[in-house]
Amino acid sequence: MIRIGQGIDFHQFAEQGRVLKLGGVEIPFFKKITAHSDGDVLLHALMDALLGASGIPEDIGSLFLPTDPQWEGVSSVKLLEKVLELIKPWSIVNIDITLLAQKPQIAPYNNPIRESLAKILNISLSQIGLKATTTEKMGSIGREEGIACWVVVLLQKKEFYKEPRRDLKQEQIKPSQNIEVWTDGSCLGNPGPGGWGVVVHLG
Repeated sequence: MIRIGQGIDFHQFAEQGRVLKLGGVEIPFFKKITAHSDGDVLLHALMDALLGASGIPEDIGSLFLPTDPQWEGVSSVKLLEKVLELIKPWSIVNIDITLLAQKPQIAPYNNPIRESLAKILNISLSQIGLKATTTEKMGSIGREEGIACWVVVLLQKKEFYKEPRRDLKQEQIKPSQNIEVWTDGSCLGNPGPGGWGVVVHLG
């Protein structure tokens, strides 16, 4: 099973607040982020995308209440680790990220952000797409009042094959009986589901 999820998040800039972080990477910028946690807009959008794709009826606002003092100033990497525990039945196929900011310029930090995400999520760089754009000075982001992030994620359900236990009935075969065995060969060294495909006929 494959499922798609989308996450969107916004954070406002301020003179006082949290240091700007994106994907767990600190970005040098003269403005700060207004947030209850560390305000990593990229990881917040990513968490909502993961939760949505996995079908969990929660978002980061309900899981990590902004009024709860235990989450004040907490690293968003720690929050993401908790979300990853919740979606253990799923594996990440790929994520596609778009950051919106008039400033700061994101391009110089593209590789460090992707490397940080690959390490946190335990996936390869090829599974992470990261783009950044401005709003051509339009709207609140264009006026450099904040930053936004859109994330789309594709998840695949992990399949755990467990061979059902079969209790074979033991019967004594008389020496006079003829035994015929048919197999498609899959039982000869094949550990897969076809490895038990044997038919026995007692004549």
